[in-house]
Amino acid sequence: MKIVDIKPKPYIKLRIIATLIDYGIYFAFFYTYVTVFDQNPAPDVSGVDGILALPIFIMWFLYFVVVESFNGATPGHDLCKLKVITTDGNKLTLGDAFKRRICDCVDILFYGLPAIICIIKTEKHQRIGDLFAGALVVKRSDIIETEIVF
Repeated sequence: MKIVDIKPKPYIKLRIIATLIDYGIYFAFFYTYVTVFDQNPAPDVSGVDGILALPIFIMWFLYFVVVESFNGATPGHDLCKLKVITTDGNKLTLGDAFKRRICDCVDILFYGLPAIICIIKTEKHQRIGDLFAGALVVKRSDIIETEIVF
């Protein structure tokens, strides 16, 4: 039997860096995709619509939701040695990761102030998406597993 002890800390700087890395990668894909598949005839204005806009949303879902649920972290979180888990120490489900990420628009609003305030004020240092999904962002070294043998 394994007992998991988690001591979450805010890690605000690491979380900001991880978010900047992740959204930097996503927006690089977004910009490249829209530039390549531009449907707008006006110069200096790019855009895609209809079925050509679908890959933008699919990429968001794959990059943020699927990768986070299967790997426990996005590439930005991996680089910062952060891991996303449930409050009881288990791996995130696909539904948990989706609930967590659907709140990104609120968390990142106003330069991330709602997320930063929430991280500072909550006991387990959770942002709005983490509270909604029942998730924690911790450093891998913050997870202490103790195995008890009977």
